[in-house]
Amino acid sequence: MKPFRVALSGAFLRADGQWNFPGFDATVLAAQRPFEVLQLGHGIPLTAGNLESFDGLILAGDALPAPALPSTGRLSVVARFGVGYDKVDVFACTAADVALTIAPDAVRRPVAVAALTLLLALAGKLRIKDALTRQGPAGFAARTDHMGLGLEGRVLASIGLGNIASEMFRLARPLGMRHIAHDPFARSDVAKAAEVELVDLQTAFGDADFLCLHCPLTVDTRHLVNAARIAMMKSSAYLINTARGAIVDQTALEDALAAGHLAGAGLDVLDPEPPFVDARILKFENVILAPHALSWTDQSFAAIGADCIGAMRAVAQGEAPMHVVNREVLDRDGFRARLGARRPL
Repeated sequence: MKPFRVALSGAFLRADGQWNFPGFDATVLAAQRPFEVLQLGHGIPLTAGNLESFDGLILAGDALPAPALPSTGRLSVVARFGVGYDKVDVFACTAADVALTIAPDAVRRPVAVAALTLLLALAGKLRIKDALTRQGPAGFAARTDHMGLGLEGRVLASIGLGNIASEMFRLARPLGMRHIAHDPFARSDVAKAAEVELVDLQTAFGDADFLCLHCPLTVDTRHLVNAARIAMMKSSAYLINTARGAIVDQTALEDALAAGHLAGAGLDVLDPEPPFVDARILKFENVILAPHALSWTDQSFAAIGADCIGAMRAVAQGEAPMHVVNREVLDRDGFRARLGARRPL
């Protein structure tokens, strides 16, 4: 049987050559026939030239623009190591008869937990109280100046009501908050099952005590959180972003924080990433930050890796993979011909 060659993008390695994603064991795939797995070099951009001899690509943080897709007609599937695909040219993948897959089931719980982690830390002013404790007696004397925010009856709002947001609301039910969400694509029955009230965008911003972003970065959502919408929010409200940094106009957020218009923010994502060392967002004591890694755990990486391996196995045996982003590719003659050329493992 002809080998099914799989490339791992360069982001799976650190600059020193060490493996960068503990929990994901790529050797599981490499040990099975008919797979051959090759690690591409760290920091080397993906190009059509270095992908033309592969059937599949497992893509970590690297970009995959249209020119990187080979014209040889061999590459059949790109498995994104996660759920965000804003760095991938989806239309070019479809035109090249390449299926793009993501791992929504694997990240649903970890990202939902990350959002709740930020919510609880902000409500309890954890960063500030940690600093007070390290000051000794002087810090303890000032602790009543930094009262936390009780959660019962507060409003937890989400922009987006997909897998992650629904899981966040489910986990948050015991806290006794009111749950609202804005999502133009959400079905009313899904919202009802999640015990979430669907509202318009203005209501989501205006009513939220905690506004969480759970939407993809697209042309329509870039800078969705801008100065005008931040102005709709309560001065006692918190913004939480575990999605993509560019959904927020970071300058507008910094201005609002500096003016005291928001109580604070919890950000696992920034724009740009990494931030410049003198970035203004780094200087606010009421902002809790993480390096786009708060949801990263051994379990999440293992689950994401398993989904990516599953996508490779499906295509290698002539089957359509799960969680295809560009589903129209499944009906294209070129892609169907590539599946037809494989046989069950």
